[in-house]
Amino acid sequence: MRRKPHIVVVGGGVAGLYAALCAAAEAEVLLLAKTPVAASASWRAQGGVAAAVAPDDAPSLHAEDTFRAGRGLCRPGAVEVLVEDAPARVEDLARLGVPFDPDLGREGGHSRRRIAHVGGAETGRAIAGALAERVRAHPRIEVAEERVRALLEAGGRCAGVVTDRRSVRAAATLLATGGYAALWARTTNPPGAVGEGLALAYRAGAALADLELVQFHPTALAESGFLLSEALRGEGALLVDEDGDRFTDELAPRDVVTRAIVARGAARLDLRPVDRRRFPGLIATLERAGYDPATEPIPVAPAAHYSVGGIVTDLDGRSTLPGLYAAGECAATGVHGANRLASNSLLECLVFGRRAALAALAEPGAPGPGAAVAAPELPDAPVTDEVRRALWEDAGVIRSAEGLERLRRSPALLPRLVAASALVRRESRGAHFRSDYPTEDEALAAHVVVARGEEPRLERWS
Repeated sequence: MRRKPHIVVVGGGVAGLYAALCAAAEAEVLLLAKTPVAASASWRAQGGVAAAVAPDDAPSLHAEDTFRAGRGLCRPGAVEVLVEDAPARVEDLARLGVPFDPDLGREGGHSRRRIAHVGGAETGRAIAGALAERVRAHPRIEVAEERVRALLEAGGRCAGVVTDRRSVRAAATLLATGGYAALWARTTNPPGAVGEGLALAYRAGAALADLELVQFHPTALAESGFLLSEALRGEGALLVDEDGDRFTDELAPRDVVTRAIVARGAARLDLRPVDRRRFPGLIATLERAGYDPATEPIPVAPAAHYSVGGIVTDLDGRSTLPGLYAAGECAATGVHGANRLASNSLLECLVFGRRAALAALAEPGAPGPGAAVAAPELPDAPVTDEVRRALWEDAGVIRSAEGLERLRRSPALLPRLVAASALVRRESRGAHFRSDYPTEDEALAAHVVVARGEEPRLERWS
Protein backbone atom coordinates (compact mmCIF):
# COMPACT_ATOMS: atom_id res chain seq x y z
CA MET A 1 0.00 0.00 0.00
CA ARG A 2 1.28 3.45 -0.88
CA ARG A 3 2.12 5.63 2.11
CA LYS A 4 0.98 9.25 2.24
CA PRO A 5 4.02 11.42 1.51
CA HIS A 6 4.91 14.52 3.50
CA ILE A 7 6.86 15.86 0.52
CA VAL A 8 6.40 15.33 -3.20
CA VAL A 9 9.61 15.92 -5.15
CA VAL A 10 9.13 16.43 -8.88
CA GLY A 11 12.25 15.73 -10.95
CA GLY A 12 14.82 12.97 -11.21
CA GLY A 13 18.02 14.99 -11.69
CA VAL A 14 20.65 15.76 -9.08
CA ALA A 15 18.57 18.44 -7.29
CA GLY A 16 15.54 16.18 -6.96
CA LEU A 17 17.47 13.07 -5.98
CA TYR A 18 19.56 14.85 -3.36
CA ALA A 19 16.54 16.70 -1.96
CA ALA A 20 14.63 13.43 -1.66
CA LEU A 21 17.50 11.81 0.24
CA CYS A 22 17.83 14.77 2.60
CA ALA A 23 14.09 14.87 3.33
CA ALA A 24 13.78 11.11 3.74
CA ALA A 25 15.92 11.22 6.87
CA GLU A 26 12.78 12.50 8.64
CA ALA A 27 9.74 12.06 6.40
CA GLU A 28 8.01 10.01 3.72
CA VAL A 29 8.89 11.23 0.22
CA LEU A 30 7.33 10.61 -3.19
CA LEU A 31 9.75 11.27 -6.05
CA LEU A 32 8.06 11.76 -9.43
CA ALA A 33 10.11 11.79 -12.63
CA LYS A 34 8.74 11.87 -16.17
CA THR A 35 11.81 10.06 -17.54
CA PRO A 36 14.51 7.73 -16.21
CA VAL A 37 17.51 9.27 -14.43
CA ALA A 38 19.70 8.73 -17.50
CA ALA A 39 17.48 11.12 -19.49
CA SER A 40 18.01 14.07 -17.14
CA ALA A 41 20.16 17.10 -17.89
CA SER A 42 22.15 16.28 -14.73
CA TRP A 43 23.19 12.96 -16.26
CA ARG A 44 24.72 14.88 -19.18
CA ALA A 45 26.57 17.40 -17.00
CA GLN A 46 30.26 17.13 -17.77
CA GLY A 47 32.29 19.77 -15.97
CA GLY A 48 32.03 19.09 -12.25
CA VAL A 49 31.26 20.67 -8.89
CA ALA A 50 32.99 23.91 -7.89
CA ALA A 51 34.21 24.06 -4.28
CA ALA A 52 37.03 25.89 -2.51
CA VAL A 53 38.83 22.88 -1.06
CA ALA A 54 42.42 23.46 -2.28
CA PRO A 55 45.05 24.91 0.10
CA ASP A 56 45.39 28.06 -2.03
CA ASP A 57 41.63 28.61 -2.27
CA ALA A 58 38.86 29.98 -0.03
CA PRO A 59 35.10 30.47 -0.22
CA SER A 60 35.68 34.22 -0.46
CA LEU A 61 37.69 33.71 -3.67
CA HIS A 62 34.98 31.43 -5.06
CA ALA A 63 32.47 34.17 -4.24
CA GLU A 64 34.56 36.82 -6.01
CA ASP A 65 34.64 34.74 -9.19
CA THR A 66 30.88 34.11 -8.97
CA PHE A 67 30.14 37.82 -8.55
CA ARG A 68 32.47 38.73 -11.42
CA ALA A 69 30.73 36.31 -13.80
CA GLY A 70 27.28 37.46 -12.62
CA ARG A 71 27.78 41.03 -13.87
CA GLY A 72 26.35 42.84 -10.87
CA LEU A 73 23.19 40.77 -10.60
CA CYS A 74 24.16 38.02 -8.13
CA ARG A 75 22.17 37.88 -4.90
CA PRO A 76 24.83 38.30 -2.19
CA GLY A 77 23.10 36.08 0.38
CA ALA A 78 22.68 33.26 -2.13
CA VAL A 79 26.33 33.42 -3.19
CA GLU A 80 27.48 33.30 0.43
CA VAL A 81 25.35 30.23 1.10
CA LEU A 82 26.60 28.53 -2.07
CA VAL A 83 30.34 28.96 -1.55
CA GLU A 84 30.34 28.34 2.21
CA ASP A 85 28.39 25.10 1.88
CA ALA A 86 30.26 23.80 -1.18
CA PRO A 87 33.07 21.84 0.54
CA ALA A 88 30.60 19.97 2.77
CA ARG A 89 28.47 18.97 -0.20
CA VAL A 90 31.47 17.59 -2.12
CA GLU A 91 32.50 15.68 1.00
CA ASP A 92 28.96 14.30 1.30
CA LEU A 93 29.03 13.07 -2.31
CA ALA A 94 32.35 11.34 -1.72
CA ARG A 95 30.80 9.64 1.31
CA LEU A 96 27.92 8.49 -0.87
CA GLY A 97 30.36 6.81 -3.25
CA VAL A 98 31.04 9.38 -5.98
CA PRO A 99 34.59 8.54 -7.17
CA PHE A 100 36.03 12.01 -7.69
CA ASP A 101 39.32 12.28 -9.58
CA PRO A 102 42.32 13.01 -7.32
CA ASP A 103 43.10 16.38 -8.91
CA LEU A 104 40.99 19.53 -9.21
CA GLY A 105 40.21 21.12 -12.58
CA ARG A 106 39.93 24.73 -13.65
CA GLU A 107 37.25 26.22 -15.89
CA GLY A 108 36.39 29.58 -17.42
CA GLY A 109 35.92 32.43 -14.95
CA HIS A 110 37.61 30.62 -12.04
CA SER A 111 40.79 32.09 -10.55
CA ARG A 112 41.78 28.78 -8.93
CA ARG A 113 41.65 25.08 -9.68
CA ARG A 114 38.51 24.15 -7.72
CA ILE A 115 36.44 21.83 -9.92
CA ALA A 116 35.83 18.38 -8.43
CA HIS A 117 35.19 16.04 -11.36
CA VAL A 118 34.88 12.38 -12.29
CA GLY A 119 36.56 10.83 -15.32
CA GLY A 120 37.52 14.28 -16.59
CA ALA A 121 34.03 15.06 -17.89
CA GLU A 122 31.70 12.32 -16.60
CA THR A 123 30.72 14.05 -13.37
CA GLY A 124 26.97 14.41 -13.83
CA ARG A 125 26.55 10.76 -14.69
CA ALA A 126 28.59 9.66 -11.67
CA ILE A 127 26.72 11.89 -9.21
CA ALA A 128 23.26 11.16 -10.59
CA GLY A 129 24.00 7.44 -10.68
CA ALA A 130 25.23 7.33 -7.08
CA LEU A 131 22.28 9.37 -5.80
CA ALA A 132 19.74 7.33 -7.78
CA GLU A 133 21.09 4.10 -6.29
CA ARG A 134 20.64 5.47 -2.76
CA VAL A 135 17.17 6.83 -3.55
CA ARG A 136 15.90 3.52 -4.93
CA ALA A 137 17.15 1.69 -1.86
CA HIS A 138 15.70 4.10 0.70
CA PRO A 139 12.69 2.71 2.59
CA ARG A 140 11.05 6.14 2.97
CA ILE A 141 11.22 7.13 -0.70
CA GLU A 142 8.71 5.96 -3.29
CA VAL A 143 9.85 6.52 -6.89
CA ALA A 144 7.29 6.72 -9.69
CA GLU A 145 7.68 7.52 -13.36
CA GLU A 146 4.75 9.89 -13.85
CA ARG A 147 4.32 13.27 -15.55
CA VAL A 148 2.90 16.06 -13.40
CA ARG A 149 0.07 17.84 -15.22
CA ALA A 150 -0.88 20.50 -12.64
CA LEU A 151 -0.36 21.63 -9.08
CA LEU A 152 -3.17 21.26 -6.56
CA GLU A 153 -4.26 24.39 -4.70
CA ALA A 154 -6.24 24.66 -1.46
CA GLY A 155 -6.67 27.64 0.82
CA GLY A 156 -4.21 29.80 -1.09
CA ARG A 157 -1.36 27.29 -0.98
CA CYS A 158 0.02 24.40 -2.98
CA ALA A 159 -1.57 21.18 -1.77
CA GLY A 160 0.16 18.60 -3.97
CA VAL A 161 0.13 17.54 -7.60
CA VAL A 162 -2.02 16.02 -10.33
CA THR A 163 -0.15 13.49 -12.47
CA ASP A 164 -1.20 11.62 -15.58
CA ARG A 165 -2.32 8.80 -13.23
CA ARG A 166 -3.54 10.29 -9.93
CA SER A 167 -3.85 13.22 -7.54
CA VAL A 168 -1.43 13.34 -4.61
CA ARG A 169 -1.83 15.60 -1.60
CA ALA A 170 1.25 16.58 0.38
CA ALA A 171 2.38 19.12 2.96
CA ALA A 172 5.03 20.39 0.56
CA THR A 173 5.75 20.10 -3.15
CA LEU A 174 9.34 20.57 -4.30
CA LEU A 175 9.91 21.21 -8.01
CA ALA A 176 13.34 20.13 -9.28
CA THR A 177 12.31 19.86 -12.91
CA GLY A 178 15.35 21.40 -14.60
CA GLY A 179 15.56 24.28 -17.04
CA TYR A 180 14.15 25.38 -20.37
CA ALA A 181 17.17 25.64 -22.68
CA ALA A 182 15.77 22.94 -24.99
CA LEU A 183 13.22 25.52 -26.14
CA TRP A 184 15.96 26.81 -28.47
CA ALA A 185 16.58 25.10 -31.81
CA ARG A 186 20.25 24.56 -31.04
CA THR A 187 20.80 23.20 -27.53
CA THR A 188 23.01 20.95 -25.44
CA ASN A 189 19.98 19.83 -23.42
CA PRO A 190 17.80 16.71 -23.60
CA PRO A 191 14.54 17.30 -25.53
CA GLY A 192 12.40 17.39 -22.40
CA ALA A 193 14.12 20.44 -20.87
CA VAL A 194 11.37 22.86 -21.93
CA GLY A 195 10.47 24.43 -18.59
CA GLU A 196 7.46 22.32 -17.63
CA GLY A 197 8.06 23.00 -13.93
CA LEU A 198 8.15 26.74 -14.51
CA ALA A 199 4.86 26.59 -16.38
CA LEU A 200 3.28 24.53 -13.57
CA ALA A 201 4.37 27.09 -10.99
CA TYR A 202 3.31 30.09 -13.08
CA ARG A 203 -0.16 28.69 -13.71
CA ALA A 204 -0.56 28.13 -9.96
CA GLY A 205 0.35 31.75 -9.23
CA ALA A 206 4.04 31.53 -8.29
CA ALA A 207 6.37 34.23 -9.62
CA LEU A 208 9.16 33.58 -12.15
CA ALA A 209 12.25 35.70 -12.72
CA ASP A 210 15.17 36.29 -15.09
CA LEU A 211 13.71 34.29 -17.97
CA GLU A 212 15.69 36.36 -20.46
CA LEU A 213 18.97 35.12 -18.94
CA VAL A 214 19.73 31.91 -20.80
CA GLN A 215 23.39 30.98 -21.05
CA PHE A 216 24.74 29.84 -24.40
CA HIS A 217 27.66 27.43 -24.14
CA PRO A 218 30.38 28.46 -26.58
CA THR A 219 31.71 25.01 -27.49
CA ALA A 220 29.06 22.58 -28.65
CA LEU A 221 29.85 20.29 -31.57
CA ALA A 222 28.79 22.25 -34.64
CA GLU A 223 26.86 19.47 -36.34
CA SER A 224 24.97 18.02 -33.37
CA GLY A 225 25.06 20.33 -30.36
CA PHE A 226 26.95 17.73 -28.29
CA LEU A 227 28.62 19.59 -25.44
CA LEU A 228 32.41 19.83 -25.39
CA SER A 229 33.09 20.53 -21.74
CA GLU A 230 34.67 23.73 -20.50
CA ALA A 231 37.08 21.45 -18.67
CA LEU A 232 38.82 20.90 -22.02
CA ARG A 233 39.69 24.59 -22.23
CA GLY A 234 40.70 24.51 -18.59
CA GLU A 235 43.29 21.90 -19.52
CA GLY A 236 44.68 23.84 -22.48
CA ALA A 237 42.32 23.43 -25.45
CA LEU A 238 42.44 26.45 -27.78
CA LEU A 239 39.77 28.21 -29.80
CA VAL A 240 40.90 29.02 -33.33
CA ASP A 241 39.27 30.43 -36.43
CA GLU A 242 39.20 28.93 -39.92
CA ASP A 243 42.79 30.09 -40.45
CA GLY A 244 43.98 28.44 -37.25
CA ASP A 245 44.45 31.72 -35.35
CA ARG A 246 43.40 32.20 -31.71
CA PHE A 247 40.92 35.02 -31.25
CA THR A 248 39.75 35.01 -27.62
CA ASP A 249 40.67 34.12 -24.04
CA GLU A 250 39.45 30.54 -23.73
CA LEU A 251 38.96 30.91 -19.96
CA ALA A 252 36.90 34.10 -20.06
CA PRO A 253 33.28 33.81 -18.80
CA ARG A 254 30.99 31.97 -21.18
CA ASP A 255 29.08 35.00 -22.43
CA VAL A 256 32.33 36.65 -23.53
CA VAL A 257 33.60 33.55 -25.34
CA THR A 258 30.23 32.91 -26.97
CA ARG A 259 29.96 36.40 -28.45
CA ALA A 260 33.57 36.22 -29.64
CA ILE A 261 32.69 33.08 -31.63
CA VAL A 262 29.56 34.68 -33.07
CA ALA A 263 31.58 37.73 -34.10
CA ARG A 264 34.21 35.52 -35.74
CA GLY A 265 31.59 33.58 -37.70
CA ALA A 266 33.11 30.11 -37.22
CA ALA A 267 35.37 28.43 -34.69
CA ARG A 268 37.22 25.22 -34.00
CA LEU A 269 38.39 23.71 -30.71
CA ASP A 270 41.97 22.49 -30.86
CA LEU A 271 42.43 19.59 -28.44
CA ARG A 272 45.98 18.77 -29.44
CA PRO A 273 47.50 20.64 -26.44
CA VAL A 274 45.33 18.59 -24.03
CA ASP A 275 46.22 15.31 -22.35
CA ARG A 276 43.29 13.60 -24.00
CA ARG A 277 43.63 10.53 -21.78
CA ARG A 278 41.97 12.62 -19.04
CA PHE A 279 38.72 12.73 -21.06
CA PRO A 280 38.15 9.21 -22.35
CA GLY A 281 34.37 9.53 -22.76
CA LEU A 282 34.50 12.81 -24.68
CA ILE A 283 37.29 11.69 -26.96
CA ALA A 284 35.53 8.40 -27.71
CA THR A 285 32.34 10.29 -28.62
CA LEU A 286 34.25 12.56 -31.00
CA GLU A 287 35.98 9.63 -32.63
CA ARG A 288 32.65 7.83 -33.12
CA ALA A 289 31.40 11.01 -34.82
CA GLY A 290 34.28 10.79 -37.29
CA TYR A 291 36.72 13.31 -35.81
CA ASP A 292 40.35 12.78 -34.92
CA PRO A 293 41.11 15.18 -32.04
CA ALA A 294 44.79 14.20 -32.16
CA THR A 295 45.26 15.64 -35.64
CA GLU A 296 42.63 18.32 -36.32
CA PRO A 297 40.63 21.01 -34.48
CA ILE A 298 36.93 20.23 -33.99
CA PRO A 299 34.25 22.58 -35.43
CA VAL A 300 32.18 24.12 -32.63
CA ALA A 301 29.38 26.67 -32.30
CA PRO A 302 27.34 28.12 -29.40
CA ALA A 303 24.18 26.38 -28.20
CA ALA A 304 21.56 27.18 -25.55
CA HIS A 305 22.86 25.46 -22.45
CA TYR A 306 21.65 26.72 -19.07
CA SER A 307 18.63 28.74 -17.97
CA VAL A 308 19.53 31.15 -15.20
CA GLY A 309 15.89 32.16 -14.80
CA GLY A 310 13.23 30.15 -13.06
CA ILE A 311 10.79 30.02 -10.15
CA VAL A 312 11.48 32.80 -7.65
CA THR A 313 12.61 31.35 -4.30
CA ASP A 314 14.16 32.52 -1.07
CA LEU A 315 17.39 30.96 0.18
CA ASP A 316 15.48 27.94 1.51
CA GLY A 317 13.71 27.12 -1.72
CA ARG A 318 10.33 28.66 -0.80
CA SER A 319 8.46 30.05 -3.79
CA THR A 320 5.98 32.91 -3.58
CA LEU A 321 3.19 30.28 -3.37
CA PRO A 322 3.02 28.79 0.16
CA GLY A 323 3.69 25.07 0.20
CA LEU A 324 5.61 25.14 -3.10
CA TYR A 325 9.41 24.87 -3.18
CA ALA A 326 11.90 24.79 -6.05
CA ALA A 327 15.57 23.89 -6.39
CA GLY A 328 18.18 23.43 -9.10
CA GLU A 329 17.94 24.85 -12.58
CA CYS A 330 14.18 25.44 -12.38
CA ALA A 331 14.67 27.86 -9.47
CA ALA A 332 15.75 31.50 -9.49
CA THR A 333 17.61 32.23 -6.26
CA GLY A 334 19.67 34.98 -7.86
CA VAL A 335 22.88 33.07 -7.14
CA HIS A 336 24.11 33.14 -10.75
CA GLY A 337 23.35 36.78 -11.48
CA ALA A 338 23.31 37.47 -15.19
CA ASN A 339 25.73 34.71 -16.17
CA ARG A 340 26.41 31.43 -14.36
CA LEU A 341 29.98 30.66 -13.38
CA ALA A 342 31.04 27.27 -14.75
CA SER A 343 30.39 24.27 -12.47
CA ASN A 344 28.25 26.25 -10.03
CA SER A 345 25.16 24.49 -11.40
CA LEU A 346 25.62 20.99 -9.97
CA LEU A 347 26.72 22.72 -6.78
CA GLU A 348 23.52 24.76 -6.76
CA CYS A 349 21.47 21.56 -7.09
CA LEU A 350 23.16 20.13 -4.00
CA VAL A 351 23.25 23.21 -1.78
CA PHE A 352 19.76 24.52 -2.48
CA GLY A 353 18.20 21.10 -3.00
CA ARG A 354 19.22 20.23 0.57
CA ARG A 355 18.06 23.56 1.99
CA ALA A 356 14.69 23.30 0.26
CA ALA A 357 14.19 19.75 1.50
CA LEU A 358 14.99 20.66 5.10
CA ALA A 359 12.73 23.72 4.98
CA ALA A 360 9.90 21.66 3.48
CA LEU A 361 10.07 19.28 6.44
CA ALA A 362 8.75 22.09 8.63
CA GLU A 363 5.46 22.34 6.72
CA PRO A 364 2.67 21.44 9.16
CA GLY A 365 1.12 18.53 7.27
CA ALA A 366 -0.83 17.56 4.20
CA PRO A 367 -4.14 19.38 3.71
CA GLY A 368 -7.25 17.58 4.88
CA PRO A 369 -10.04 16.16 2.77
CA GLY A 370 -11.52 19.58 1.87
CA ALA A 371 -11.66 21.00 -1.62
CA ALA A 372 -8.43 21.16 -3.61
CA VAL A 373 -8.40 22.19 -7.23
CA ALA A 374 -5.91 21.96 -10.06
CA ALA A 375 -4.27 25.22 -11.12
CA PRO A 376 -6.03 26.86 -14.06
CA GLU A 377 -5.02 26.28 -17.65
CA LEU A 378 -3.49 29.20 -19.56
CA PRO A 379 -3.14 29.74 -23.32
CA ASP A 380 -0.35 27.47 -24.44
CA ALA A 381 0.78 25.29 -27.34
CA PRO A 382 3.20 22.40 -27.84
CA VAL A 383 6.89 23.14 -28.30
CA THR A 384 7.34 22.50 -32.02
CA ASP A 385 10.36 22.87 -34.26
CA GLU A 386 8.86 26.15 -35.43
CA VAL A 387 8.72 27.45 -31.84
CA ARG A 388 12.33 26.41 -31.27
CA ARG A 389 13.50 28.13 -34.46
CA ALA A 390 11.68 31.31 -33.45
CA LEU A 391 13.47 31.38 -30.11
CA TRP A 392 16.84 30.81 -31.75
CA GLU A 393 16.25 33.57 -34.29
CA ASP A 394 14.49 36.13 -32.06
CA ALA A 395 15.99 35.46 -28.61
CA GLY A 396 19.34 33.93 -29.48
CA VAL A 397 22.86 34.99 -28.52
CA ILE A 398 22.15 38.48 -29.85
CA ARG A 399 18.60 39.83 -29.80
CA SER A 400 16.73 43.10 -30.40
CA ALA A 401 13.29 44.62 -29.88
CA GLU A 402 12.15 43.69 -33.38
CA GLY A 403 12.64 39.95 -32.89
CA LEU A 404 11.44 39.98 -29.29
CA GLU A 405 8.18 41.68 -30.28
CA ARG A 406 7.64 38.89 -32.83
CA LEU A 407 8.32 36.30 -30.14
CA ARG A 408 5.69 37.84 -27.85
CA ARG A 409 3.12 36.48 -30.28
CA SER A 410 4.33 32.89 -29.85
CA PRO A 411 1.57 30.32 -29.27
CA ALA A 412 3.67 28.80 -26.46
CA LEU A 413 3.59 30.26 -22.94
CA LEU A 414 7.26 30.29 -21.92
CA PRO A 415 8.57 31.84 -25.15
CA ARG A 416 6.07 34.66 -24.64
CA LEU A 417 7.34 35.19 -21.10
CA VAL A 418 10.98 35.06 -22.25
CA ALA A 419 10.23 37.76 -24.82
CA ALA A 420 8.36 39.96 -22.33
CA SER A 421 11.24 39.73 -19.85
CA ALA A 422 13.89 40.44 -22.49
CA LEU A 423 12.00 43.51 -23.68
CA VAL A 424 12.06 44.93 -20.15
CA ARG A 425 15.84 44.46 -19.91
CA ARG A 426 16.81 47.27 -22.28
CA GLU A 427 20.53 46.70 -21.81
CA SER A 428 23.20 44.07 -22.40
CA ARG A 429 24.29 42.21 -19.28
CA GLY A 430 25.88 38.78 -19.00
CA ALA A 431 24.01 36.16 -21.01
CA HIS A 432 21.56 38.78 -22.33
CA PHE A 433 22.90 40.86 -25.25
CA ARG A 434 20.74 43.29 -27.18
CA SER A 435 22.13 44.87 -30.33
CA ASP A 436 19.82 47.87 -29.79
CA TYR A 437 21.03 48.36 -26.18
CA PRO A 438 24.65 47.12 -26.28
CA THR A 439 25.80 48.43 -22.86
CA GLU A 440 24.89 47.85 -19.22
CA ASP A 441 22.46 50.22 -17.52
CA GLU A 442 22.87 50.54 -13.75
CA ALA A 443 19.16 51.29 -13.43
CA LEU A 444 18.51 47.73 -14.67
CA ALA A 445 20.79 45.97 -12.18
CA ALA A 446 17.74 44.09 -10.92
CA HIS A 447 15.71 40.96 -11.57
CA VAL A 448 12.82 40.89 -14.04
CA VAL A 449 9.90 39.20 -12.26
CA VAL A 450 6.75 37.91 -14.01
CA ALA A 451 3.60 36.56 -12.39
CA ARG A 452 0.21 35.46 -13.65
CA GLY A 453 -2.02 38.42 -14.51
CA GLU A 454 0.69 41.02 -13.89
CA GLU A 455 3.10 43.05 -16.01
CA PRO A 456 6.83 42.27 -15.64
CA ARG A 457 8.48 44.24 -12.83
CA LEU A 458 12.01 44.90 -11.59
CA GLU A 459 13.10 43.70 -8.12
CA ARG A 460 16.37 44.00 -6.23
CA TRP A 461 17.25 41.05 -4.00
CA SER A 462 19.64 41.10 -1.05
